[in-house]
Amino acid sequence: MILVIDIGNTNIVLGGITEGKVDFMARLSTNRIKTEDEYGIDIMNILKLYSVDRKKIEGGIIASVVPPITSAIKLAVKKVIGQEPLVVGPGVKTGLNILMDNPSAVGSDLIVSAVAALDEFKPPIIVVDMGTATTIAVVDKNRNYIGGAIMPGVNISLQALSAGAAQLPAISLEKPKKAIGKNTIECMRSGVVFGTAGMIDGCVERIESEVGEKCQVVITGGLGKNFAEICKGDYIYNEELLLKGLYIIYKKNR
Repeated sequence: MILVIDIGNTNIVLGGITEGKVDFMARLSTNRIKTEDEYGIDIMNILKLYSVDRKKIEGGIIASVVPPITSAIKLAVKKVIGQEPLVVGPGVKTGLNILMDNPSAVGSDLIVSAVAALDEFKPPIIVVDMGTATTIAVVDKNRNYIGGAIMPGVNISLQALSAGAAQLPAISLEKPKKAIGKNTIECMRSGVVFGTAGMIDGCVERIESEVGEKCQVVITGGLGKNFAEICKGDYIYNEELLLKGLYIIYKKNR
């Protein structure tokens, strides 16, 4: 089993993968002030929760968009499994040709998701990752990573709305029953959820126009499932995409 960890701004997703199959997947809250020992306890508890024998873990790999805690989690993993994990970054083989102004500045999560998508789908591919931010990664028909888009995540949009408008309350994120809300909360949910779906559809349409052909669209991330159903396009939802991408990159760098 390989321990794979994706460090995001809101959540840390970790899982175990054996021969390409995800054995378990769990989430922890991202906490920038936790020590390596505290994260080590968290990881140990997750392994215990899913009845995983840490002695059977052969190695680990980390992708992170939160540099301040990468080192702490790297040290925590080493204490738990007895081996230093690989961290996705410059010098790590991904098999992906990155055609960007500054390839080293591209988020590791975007690269990892693109690698996984290429393993499962025929390019051109658009990967929409819905987390703290909603990101779009584009891979052309020649398997090149050519860029994408970044926009506010759904929860950030909700928080900004309630924080910036005195009469709008903080609400939970739920799928609205219809587009025309009959009260303030329904109107907010409709605007944020259907507005985000429309934004994704609009970006996909514009990207396909620039690419010159239809693309396979894959949605991932903790908030992605409902939007794969709400969006007008024929999109695929894959919750395990990033973890599988980490496993593929680990195998390339053994």
